[in-house]
Amino acid sequence: MLETAVNFLNSLLWGELLVYGLVGGGLYFTIRLGFIQLLHFGHGLKVLSISRRPGKHGLSSFQVFCTSMAARVGAGNMAGVAVAIGAGGPGAVFWMWAIAVLGMATAMIESTLAQVYKVKDGEGQYRGGPAYYMEKGLGQRWMGSLFSVFLIIAFGLVFNAVQANTITGAMTQVFEFEPLYVGIVIVIASAFVITGGLRKVAKVSELIVPFMAMIYIGIALVVVLMNIEKLPDVFMLIINSAFGWQEAAAGGVAYTIAQAMQSGIARGLFSNEAGMGSAANVAASASPNPNHPASQGYVQMMGVFFDTIVICTATAAIILLSGDVAGSDDGIAKTITALTSHVGDWGGAFIAFAILLFCFTSIIANYSYAETNVMFLSGNSKKALPVFRLLVLGMVMFGAVAKIGLVWDLADVSMGLMAVVNIVALILLSGLAIRVIKDYREQVSQGLEPKFDVTKFPELQEEGQDNVWSKINAQSKP
Repeated sequence: MLETAVNFLNSLLWGELLVYGLVGGGLYFTIRLGFIQLLHFGHGLKVLSISRRPGKHGLSSFQVFCTSMAARVGAGNMAGVAVAIGAGGPGAVFWMWAIAVLGMATAMIESTLAQVYKVKDGEGQYRGGPAYYMEKGLGQRWMGSLFSVFLIIAFGLVFNAVQANTITGAMTQVFEFEPLYVGIVIVIASAFVITGGLRKVAKVSELIVPFMAMIYIGIALVVVLMNIEKLPDVFMLIINSAFGWQEAAAGGVAYTIAQAMQSGIARGLFSNEAGMGSAANVAASASPNPNHPASQGYVQMMGVFFDTIVICTATAAIILLSGDVAGSDDGIAKTITALTSHVGDWGGAFIAFAILLFCFTSIIANYSYAETNVMFLSGNSKKALPVFRLLVLGMVMFGAVAKIGLVWDLADVSMGLMAVVNIVALILLSGLAIRVIKDYREQVSQGLEPKFDVTKFPELQEEGQDNVWSKINAQSKP
């Protein structure tokens, strides 16, 4: 019964609504922002390079970048890419790239809005995200509450089960560990970090994510160099499969394209989260550098690029260069087998280690997203957090021993519902976000270091005395 309902919702969300919503929204934002992800790519790298400056009340932009990457880089980059290729063929990789390019513009919009409407909690930490810009920007707290519920289910519960499931799968296949014991270790380690709150999550992410990402990309480059003569054929395989050209003679073109698009977009969104509204929760926690909401938009835009165009492509290269494009429900097993075929037995141990660190950091970052939304629902009270943390740890344990197919399907449903609510809010608030980004770009073109003057935006003055940027402006005046 549950599987039937989940399959129906997935078919509705990913077969119709989100394909049009994500692609249409991404195209709309791309055009309105003047192809910012392409023409201002270099500036995005520059903003990221100066993002380590610590904030007075919030996290540094680099800590926020690492935390968002911790959530992005995990099961979706390794197991998810393999699942996408198995379900939609090599062409799914092309559609992952496409949704990532469009998603860069979407990430720019949602993270800018998260900064514009951020608030300060009782401990002086910035918080925000879609729930907050739905309440403050649209005046619709019910919408923010609905989004919060979906996010808490998706990130706090289901996605963490997915990450734990992936860790267990890797450890079982490579080292033959018992899933129960693996789950217990993950629960203990997760509890140690999440009880320290957002700042502890950010510190752990800042240490682990850059280190593991560079090693993983390095291994993928070695594999590519070992198989450099196959690279043109693999690239053409991706393109031909994406548009069904190799199936034209069999008359199955439309179905093949649909399968590739659905698999690529679903797994691409699961990985880079653009349009879902998740990364915007931590984006609001930064003290941006330069001190303007749009600078954090640039940082998160680059996060989508590195997650999908770089890391997911690394996994796709490992799999496709091995020649194994057959379908498989066990994505991590497929990735381990592919790397082992390239470099030998140690490849399996490396993937298991990478999965352990990437998925563990995803668990703690996912929790931080959910924590912000629990705070939103409780009126910034922390009384509900101990109970919520126990629920999160319970789902981690469940994921370690659960049936993998159902866990992935539940993840798709919860992610899809989040994205639907968020896309509606992004479109309704996009006019303000575009004006804020335009203000930033005008200052850059004049050779100035951008600063956000909230008085240029009368609608933000109507938000009342709790507007964070009004206070920041007042404190910065001589």
